[in-house]
Amino acid sequence: MDNAYKLLVSYILPNEISESFDLVNVAEEKLRGKDRIMLHLYLDEKATPPDDRTDLKPNGFYPESNVLDFPIREYTTVLHVRRRRWLDAKGHAVSRDWQLAAEGTRISPEFAAFLKEVVGLDPDNCQVAPETLPHQR
Repeated sequence: MDNAYKLLVSYILPNEISESFDLVNVAEEKLRGKDRIMLHLYLDEKATPPDDRTDLKPNGFYPESNVLDFPIREYTTVLHVRRRRWLDAKGHAVSRDWQLAAEGTRISPEFAAFLKEVVGLDPDNCQVAPETLPHQR
């Protein structure tokens, strides 16, 4: 059954995340005053040192980052991502450089590209391009 869940997660989450992070928890939040639910997916980076280095020691996690991703069915989806922190022999912090959110946003790169193409949303300034609005055509 574990393989079935991993396969399902690989189809739901962005590739970079499903390959390098473990889904550790899922929670629902009923939005106040609305008949909607927000889905929270909690992900921890796998315990694989960057660049397969053998000189690194685990040193916990960086603070959690929240990224808005594609809705799953009708549920707004937030990814709660914890990146691992490693220490080298000199005590310097080492980690991977993940591009989990589109630059200047808290939206996954794939979701930002979708919004830009289909809706005309410019994720850099969160404005909808006028030519994509129905009354502007």
